[in-house]
Amino acid sequence: MSELLDILRREIRLQGPITLARYMDICLAHSDHGYYPKQDPLGRAGDFTTAPEISQMFGELIGLWAGVVWQQMGQPSAVNLVELGPGRGTLMADALRAASIVPSFPDAIAIHLVEISPALRAVQAEALAAHGPAWHDNDTTLPAGPLIIIANEFFDALPILQFERRASLWHERLVGLAEDGQLCFVLSPPQSTNPMVPDSHKNAPDGTIVEVCPAAWNIVARLADAVGQHGGGALIIDYGHDGRRAGDTFQAVKDHRFHPPFEMPGEVDLTAHVDFGALASAANTLSTIAYGPLAQGPFLEALGIRERADVLMKEVPAALRDEIRSALARLTGTEEMGALFKVMAIARSDTPPPPGFEVA
Repeated sequence: MSELLDILRREIRLQGPITLARYMDICLAHSDHGYYPKQDPLGRAGDFTTAPEISQMFGELIGLWAGVVWQQMGQPSAVNLVELGPGRGTLMADALRAASIVPSFPDAIAIHLVEISPALRAVQAEALAAHGPAWHDNDTTLPAGPLIIIANEFFDALPILQFERRASLWHERLVGLAEDGQLCFVLSPPQSTNPMVPDSHKNAPDGTIVEVCPAAWNIVARLADAVGQHGGGALIIDYGHDGRRAGDTFQAVKDHRFHPPFEMPGEVDLTAHVDFGALASAANTLSTIAYGPLAQGPFLEALGIRERADVLMKEVPAALRDEIRSALARLTGTEEMGALFKVMAIARSDTPPPPGFEVA
């Protein structure tokens, strides 16, 4: 029995069932026993693999994307290049290497990383030692000024709330204790109205489950405000949907496989699909525009991933070319990440559409 499970049981017994957001926050971010603060979860030896770990092409294209956005901003002499949830620093390292070909861009960049994991910060520090990054626990301490934000598989790990429709009324799905002391879902008393359920789902059939993520809305609203005030752009890449569908997407992953989300709290990754429709609503302001979401495959192809793959295959021995082809298929294929993952951008309304969104 884990120490974190004891902490959860004690809180529930003292205060009653907790929100799903509270459960996720404790499991993922608890300073001593949380999933992210205590380990590096990436790669074959970890629990999941992200796109930058699949191929250098992913980060390289994002680096060039950032360089073009900087040019569209008017090439300010100082710009904060921010990554939310930078993993091992692989994406940023690949991005900076590729972006070095954009004249004057490397000299303008200051690197800022939003990361809560001490274990991952140590890996990032090694990967990006030449670039002197600054770290932040959250986006609220980022410095003012022009900025370019990258968020790859960051929003899916933010805490969500769930609501379920029963007898034409909405109940919040909470985390409580079963008779045997195991964690389980329980329903709150019925709520005749629930302002957090989107209007598009308010009259959904009984049995419908709706997820909302206030933490994501707030972060995107702050980022859009910063872009609107100081100039820049943001790129958000994650698995998700456009907000028109409802359903339970809360899930756990352990050793690259799905795992019961209430077993082994603090030892498994917890995520939910991102509602890009809600993010777009938060990002559309008087001075900013949300572009997308687009499927990841067409977005990467618009940036030139196939051409980059061709160049790489000419530079490596024949034995490695199949690895490049496999990575390309995994990143862009409709049965792989190319369709499941979506891409959204935020830009000022007085600048051109960011790369990849010209005809979106």
